[in-house]
Amino acid sequence: MKNVTPKKRLGQHFLKDKGVALKIVNSIAASNANAIVEVGPGTGILTGLLLERYGDKFYGVEIDAESVEYLKENFPELGKNLFFADFINLNLSEIASNNMVVVGNFPYNISSQIFFKIFDNRHLVNEVVCMVQREVAQRICEPPGSRTYGILSVLLQAYFHISYLFTVNEGVFHPPPKVKSAVIRLTRNSISKLECNEKLFVKVVKAGFNQRRKTLRNSLKSLLSKPSQGHSLFDKRPEQLSVADFVDLTNFIGEIEKAI
Repeated sequence: MKNVTPKKRLGQHFLKDKGVALKIVNSIAASNANAIVEVGPGTGILTGLLLERYGDKFYGVEIDAESVEYLKENFPELGKNLFFADFINLNLSEIASNNMVVVGNFPYNISSQIFFKIFDNRHLVNEVVCMVQREVAQRICEPPGSRTYGILSVLLQAYFHISYLFTVNEGVFHPPPKVKSAVIRLTRNSISKLECNEKLFVKVVKAGFNQRRKTLRNSLKSLLSKPSQGHSLFDKRPEQLSVADFVDLTNFIGEIEKAI
């Protein structure tokens, strides 16, 4: 394998510690996945391990042209399973129709977009094992009541069991970031559909947290044709609500609007 000096791009800090890479790959719980998709293989430290373990079920999605050329040269067995594409815009159903595992060292500055992509493709993705900035990992894992509990916390916890696996120090990256990282695992739960209008649920969650300092009575005004009455949840702030509470509130708002 040729030596290269990776270039930082898209907020990416390249993992260089093979021990940490192995620990990430070993954290994948699925044994019968239809596809293992790595987001941003970069210099391939995870790629080699994933290829060895999953063979032609492994796919890499890389947006950086220099990294794609490096991966083609050093992992020629990838062939057509290497996508020169933006994961955010990729049609994941072209890879597999279900039972997909997404893995990777997510670029810091687009990690939220990647999680929203996974949320939108929850019917395809059964498991996610990823490394992100520690604060992002903590936010996604947080229960209600935390100051960092937010939109992604609610949306992802609605459909996935989420585990904080381990913290990763700065020195195992090139270049080293100024913050610590963490590896988390998301495993699809048994809920195929929430007991509410799911599109309205997303709107309620986003509208609530977009003005998180206000009570929901004020932050959800844009979703209501008339001032809200009759539900105690309207007097709370969004971080106080569980997924079940948001489902309950969504149904209440839906009934109000249907009656008008």
